[in-house]
Amino acid sequence: MELNETNRPLTEVPVEETSAAPVSTVSAKEETESATPRTEIQTQEEVIQRLKEINKDVCNADKQEIDQLKQTFYKLHKAEQDTARKVFVENGGNADEFVPVPDPFEKEFKEVMGAIKEKRNAMTAAQEQEKEENLQKKLAILEKMRMLIESTEDTNKIYNDFKQLQQEWSEIKQIPAGKQNELYRSYQLYTEKFYDMVKLNNEFREYDFKKNLEQKTRLCEAAEKLAEEPDVVSAFHQLQNLHQEFRSIGPVSKELRESLWARFKAASTAVNRRHQQHFEELKEKEQNNLDQKTVICEIAEAMDYDSFKTFSDWEEKTQEILALQAKWKTIGFAPQKMNVKIFERFRAACDEFFRRKAAFFKSVKENMAKNLEKKKELCEKAEALKDSTNWKETAEILTRLQKEWKTIGPVAKKHSDAVWKRFIGACDYFFEQKNKATSSQRSVEQENLAKKEDIIKRLAALEASGITDESAAEQTRTLMKEWNEVGFVPFKEKDRIYKEYHSLVDKLFDKLNLSATEKRLSNFKSGLSKEGNLYRDRERLARTYEGLKNDIQTYENNLGFLNSSSKKGNSLVTEITRKIERLKADLDLVTKKIAAIDEVLKES
Repeated sequence: MELNETNRPLTEVPVEETSAAPVSTVSAKEETESATPRTEIQTQEEVIQRLKEINKDVCNADKQEIDQLKQTFYKLHKAEQDTARKVFVENGGNADEFVPVPDPFEKEFKEVMGAIKEKRNAMTAAQEQEKEENLQKKLAILEKMRMLIESTEDTNKIYNDFKQLQQEWSEIKQIPAGKQNELYRSYQLYTEKFYDMVKLNNEFREYDFKKNLEQKTRLCEAAEKLAEEPDVVSAFHQLQNLHQEFRSIGPVSKELRESLWARFKAASTAVNRRHQQHFEELKEKEQNNLDQKTVICEIAEAMDYDSFKTFSDWEEKTQEILALQAKWKTIGFAPQKMNVKIFERFRAACDEFFRRKAAFFKSVKENMAKNLEKKKELCEKAEALKDSTNWKETAEILTRLQKEWKTIGPVAKKHSDAVWKRFIGACDYFFEQKNKATSSQRSVEQENLAKKEDIIKRLAALEASGITDESAAEQTRTLMKEWNEVGFVPFKEKDRIYKEYHSLVDKLFDKLNLSATEKRLSNFKSGLSKEGNLYRDRERLARTYEGLKNDIQTYENNLGFLNSSSKKGNSLVTEITRKIERLKADLDLVTKKIAAIDEVLKES
């Protein structure tokens, strides 16, 4: 998931040329590892594909990237195993009995990593061998220089031979790091002795100084340009090469030697300062990332599990955990020594949350099973009474059973509808038979029909009048209220009169611009009927109420995780706020509908 922090050596400011001291001791390997871009890889297949590409060109491979890919592969591997374990536990399994499925990519991953490691080891061995051979070559050149200094041969021949040795010296590149300073001091010593002891004529000496001056001036200019190089790390490495070349060039005239070195040193200092600042900024950024991740861990660890009593509680906190995980992914890497530790700390907090959630759901499932048994018992009681003709007593018993049903907790969703239909089916059957047998209400229903037909006539007259002022709106509300106060009509006439009434009300609402909520509530009230299944309708509305309530709470919680300082963040906050307002309006309407049903049930 994340990469480790690499070593960040501080660079040393170059000292004077004549001191023969090293310019910088940062190795290319260390610097490459520190500066490697950290690319997020999403899948194990992508890790293997990238490793195959690296395997084709191991000589130019970046060890930091290889380590990153290795770490990423095993984090993805572990994430898949953790997900599988969580699913296993959520499905009722015991975590201790979980057996991980073999990773289909691990074998191929290890093969590619083994090939890369073998090539890198061979390459490293070859480089070390080459460095040792170069060391012996340079020691041989130093010995030849010493012999020339002690020689009494012709000056011209000595000069040419010495220049040839210098050329050979400059062509030999890498040697063991521990021998660099010692060899350089010896080289400088023999070079200075040569110019001091060998009596060169002014023509040769001036020509040599002039040539060296041109070469070192070119190196100064190149070092000065590196201060503008966008890639700070690349500039640092190029500077090391310039220093090596600068040291291999012979001296210039004494009057220019100090100023020329000061120029080269100043350019080097500028490059080194940028290089050091780059890693200081990186270190500061990673420390800031660690601080942010520590806060996230503290939030996840501070969960008050004893207060989570309902599905809603756990769902709310699950959304918080998921939001914390999403925020975690947007934060960069922490310092190397803390990167893995802080990740393990956060993962442990998340694992603890989901472990406790799984335990809660397991307990809830057990309670649901008990509730199902209780509701089945009520179904059996209702079914035993559905054919009873003792209308009053049986109606009271069934009403008590319906009230008892409400006190029983929820059951599993897959059983909820079936057991409810079974229970309410028995109740409905009894009350339908009761309604058929109790025709005494028919005369009252005929009177109610006449009243509602009269209301329809008055609504039609109001609609035909074309009046649209406030008095028309008030008359409409009064007639609607009067309609709702009238009792039930004969069942066969219910649909007809309902359609006539609502057709007129819709037209008046459109003309008078009355509230859509009033319209919806009025339609609902006028559609209520004792012949209908009011208990089932009420339970459905109750479930809708809880769903709207949970949605509002979720949206309000999500507002806390949004950053409204940006244009995009502010737009999202506005949109969520509008959604919350609409949901609250719907919640208010549902509440009024439930109250309307309760009024009808009291009258029955």
